[in-house]
Amino acid sequence: MNISEIIYHLIFYVFAMLVIGSALVVAFSRNILYSAFALLLTLFGVAGLYVFLQADFLAAAQVLIYVGGILVLILFGVMLTHQISNVNLSNPAVKPWLAGPLVLIILAGLIWIIVKTDWSGPKIWLDLIGSELKILPGPTTQQIGQAIMGKYLLPFEVVSVLLLAALLGAAYLARSRGKSNQ
Repeated sequence: MNISEIIYHLIFYVFAMLVIGSALVVAFSRNILYSAFALLLTLFGVAGLYVFLQADFLAAAQVLIYVGGILVLILFGVMLTHQISNVNLSNPAVKPWLAGPLVLIILAGLIWIIVKTDWSGPKIWLDLIGSELKILPGPTTQQIGQAIMGKYLLPFEVVSVLLLAALLGAAYLARSRGKSNQ
């Protein structure tokens, strides 16, 4: 193993530990603001792991959508809520006897997947334009962009118009309910 592979593995494990550590802070912190900032580190760490998997499009989408949109929305919600520190947040366990076996089943499934996966194989990408599996060098954003703006342009535009209509409908309903409450 040469020095570049050692550095590569070291950086990967730093990202993995960042994700695991900050996810534990999200799960077990009693302060909601600390949990939100730990979620920021978790999402950035997952984006870094996507880069290591050569999934540059997913890494960019992770940063833009989750960190740039959803997490900022959560932080604004937390910061704009008055007296959030005085609220008694509790999450009583309804069926704790069900959680233990369920977690063990999920853990056994994940361990089985990890053991059965061939981790040494070549990187195989789905060629979206030709709809066949083959090894594609380089970034994936070019192939995804060509597929969205080429073969899948009509479905992409239809979904965007439907999402816009849903957004306008939600804004209309929120506004009409706000007027009736006054």
